[in-house]
Amino acid sequence: MATRRLKRPRDPIQLGKLIVDIATGQIEEPEETKTAKRARSAGKKGGAARAETLTPEQRSEIARVAAAARWKKSGSS
Repeated sequence: MATRRLKRPRDPIQLGKLIVDIATGQIEEPEETKTAKRARSAGKKGGAARAETLTPEQRSEIARVAAAARWKKSGSS
């Protein structure tokens, strides 16, 4: 199983202590796996690559549906 990144605490004080511990070498953060690196790089370019392949009509339809969902959501508040 791949090594996982350390879970970050929600409490700011505990998070600060964890960051100091990592910086001073008391705790070692696991190295990122090849799979995780590849997935992160693919995720970064995914939206731009998808936008390039869509036609203007498809982009317009996606925007129309998204706007309708936003209006529907804000209207019920």
